[in-house]
Amino acid sequence: MQDVLGMRDDAFVPTRRQPPTVRMRRLAAELLRLRRAAGLSQEDVAERTDVNVATLYRIETGKTKPQLRTLNALLDAYGVPRPDRDELTALQKDAGKRGLLNVPDSDLPEQYTIYINFEAEAREILNFETIFIPGLLQTSDYARAVISGVLQTATDDDVQLRVDARMQRQHLLTKEDGPRLWAVIDEAALHRLVGGPSVMQAQLCHLADQARNPRITIQVVPFSAGAHPGMPGSFIILRFDPIDPDIVYIDSMGGDLFLEQEAELIRHSMAFEHLRAVALSPADTAALLRSLCEDHH
Repeated sequence: MQDVLGMRDDAFVPTRRQPPTVRMRRLAAELLRLRRAAGLSQEDVAERTDVNVATLYRIETGKTKPQLRTLNALLDAYGVPRPDRDELTALQKDAGKRGLLNVPDSDLPEQYTIYINFEAEAREILNFETIFIPGLLQTSDYARAVISGVLQTATDDDVQLRVDARMQRQHLLTKEDGPRLWAVIDEAALHRLVGGPSVMQAQLCHLADQARNPRITIQVVPFSAGAHPGMPGSFIILRFDPIDPDIVYIDSMGGDLFLEQEAELIRHSMAFEHLRAVALSPADTAALLRSLCEDHH
């Protein structure tokens, strides 16, 4: 997966729809909780306000930011007191605040834009990869080779845009308040000759260097581990502040998925814990990466 969201050939249509943010998800979850606490159905709310059911659904699922007058109408219907109203109004005001990537939204696929905004607000990124080096740990040459190989009909400009975006995203790991990255990589990804010997050698040496970063933990699942829970495919778990639920992202040929159901979060969290347990320790992984770097020399 290696976070190539929207990298299918049909993803080049630009979009200007505002992507959801963590704050928007938080506001949506709180409005859903308040409606249920008031004992109201969506139809009840539609009868009491000028907010139709379709709009309410989009608000409660974080697909759209409510206008201030809409928010006030909902809070009136739910009988929300002043202190709580002030907090929710402030959340509505900030709901559109975005992540840190300085690439115009219209130039990137919608799913990629959604992901990079979530990623920029995460406090921890848990990434398991089967056949790629994780995107946040790729060199520019490796990233270019991967994107070119996956998107065979992409133009040079399309490829360069995605390479630039990926390199910018890596700045998150240098920020003092940026997320921590825990990457678990199947050993197969270390032996796939992406971009040729020199590109792969530079990539392996880069991984060895990154393994020394205190904000990054890297583990390799060795071939000797046999079958493991990650074999069905790669996935990323984004963890936020305790009040915001986690998100699981899965990229596949069938489409891009953002999973938020509790059962899915538990299943993928358990799989990641198992993968960490069967993988080489961070110290042994670092030694392996140094050895592979030297071997490629």
